Amino acid sequence: MKNITRAGVGVVAVAAVVTMAATTANAAVPTDTSALREAVTSDAIMDHLAELQEIADDNDGTRASGTEGYADSIDYIKELLTDAGYVVSEQKFLFNSFRELSEPVFDVVVPDLPAYVPGEDFFTAEYSGSGDVTAPLEAVDLVLPPGATASTSNSGCEPEDFADFTAGNIALVQRGTCDFSVKAANAYDAGAVGVIIFNEGQEGRQETLNATLGDQFSDEIPVVGTSFAIGDELAALLEEGEVVVHLKTDTLIELDVPTSNLIAETPTGRDDRVVMAGAHLDSVPDGPGIEDNGTGSAALLEIALQMADLGIEPRNTVRFAWWGAEEAGLVGSQYYVDQLSKREQKNIQLYLNFDMIGSPNYARFIYDGSGDAFGIKGPTGSGNIEGVFESYFDSQGLASEPTAFDGRSDYDAFISAGIPAGGLFTGAEDNKTPEQVALYGGLATFDGQPVSYDPCYHQPCDSMDPIDDGADADLYEAINDAYDGALEYDNVITNVNTLALEEMSDAAAHAILTFAMSTGSVSGTAKASPNATLHAGEHLGSHFRR
Repeated sequence: MKNITRAGVGVVAVAAVVTMAATTANAAVPTDTSALREAVTSDAIMDHLAELQEIADDNDGTRASGTEGYADSIDYIKELLTDAGYVVSEQKFLFNSFRELSEPVFDVVVPDLPAYVPGEDFFTAEYSGSGDVTAPLEAVDLVLPPGATASTSNSGCEPEDFADFTAGNIALVQRGTCDFSVKAANAYDAGAVGVIIFNEGQEGRQETLNATLGDQFSDEIPVVGTSFAIGDELAALLEEGEVVVHLKTDTLIELDVPTSNLIAETPTGRDDRVVMAGAHLDSVPDGPGIEDNGTGSAALLEIALQMADLGIEPRNTVRFAWWGAEEAGLVGSQYYVDQLSKREQKNIQLYLNFDMIGSPNYARFIYDGSGDAFGIKGPTGSGNIEGVFESYFDSQGLASEPTAFDGRSDYDAFISAGIPAGGLFTGAEDNKTPEQVALYGGLATFDGQPVSYDPCYHQPCDSMDPIDDGADADLYEAINDAYDGALEYDNVITNVNTLALEEMSDAAAHAILTFAMSTGSVSGTAKASPNATLHAGEHLGSHFRR
């Protein structure tokens, strides 16, 4: 690891120079963020990602919560932030960890079809139980053809969906409105001996589903996720007659595994206007998690370090967070919010989330805080956060589009507590459309097949050398060529698009500093409380559910 010493935080106040109008007067004070944006570079962020890769390499290829790889990741970030002058603390908690012990099986034996390929045609759902069953397949409340919009299907979401289900069968359910764990639990309660969840079918919801059931799922039943095409094929076979499936999973769930969140706070700023920015630091058990979510974690680290180097003294406390056990079902961020008092919750002005911001075949997504696009509105003020990001990208001549608050990342605990939230995302397992290629570059298809934003999502090839770690070499070379070499670091194609990383980290730095220097509240009140405590300099010198 590097041993880097940085200047302390809180030396010189940043002048509030108007260079870009904020969305509304109360959303944020117009602030010159150019110095910070220029200081935060994709090269430096990639250097941090190389360190995270080295940590994973030294720890069986993973940085999952509860492993030495995760603990070493915490130590790397903690040392840098402490040297930079932040007030740093670890928040320890327990969670239930998950590991897959052997290769799963998903095979249609009646009629006799070729066995499906794990990691391509299907994935074991995280927190699936173990099981080895051969049984008839039974469809549950499917919507075929799929509805016009995502989450039309309610398949398996209600116990009543299983009213006529035959105990001892394997349930075939469709992605839709509720958590995967709800579908699996309802199937188990109805006597199902296995569950196959297939993707819903709309554009962007067709690829192989890599689902998580969350660390509280405890039913001993095999659960796998598959593509819409395979689910649709199985449903069609059921229309013709009996379908018998062999399903096998071999998993280990360990209870009460210790892990932690890392919190770093500026030593100056009003404590009743806390601006939080967070990213989950853990990887999935099967890989190093360089894009998901090394990119968000490394970008926040570099923003924090450059704020220190520039001597930025924020008006409002800035609190950075690196969450643990996100891949176990958003456990760390939920634990953090649950431990806050009502006053501490109220003092958090807003939360900004950065989960995957360097996807190799990326798009620029902003969380839909206003609810205008998807009908899922964040707490009051969330629309203003969305507006700050939109205005920033517009000012740079960069296209962007909304993405829904669908409960799949760490913003969920904050919006559930009524805290305004927003953030950025560059895409995961969903497929990129031709229209998005026109806006952002990249590929919609390759060799006649659709291409996702991140072809190595939740896989061992989410690394600094995906081709060497099992990715399709021709595909990654084609994506790299489409972006004029933007996937390269030290002449090696990575699973990170440095162009995306540069654009999104600049947007993150802009929003963090904009809200850090604001004199108003994102939710509309004009000023901070006159009774708020100012941090003095005493700490100077010394970090897929549905």
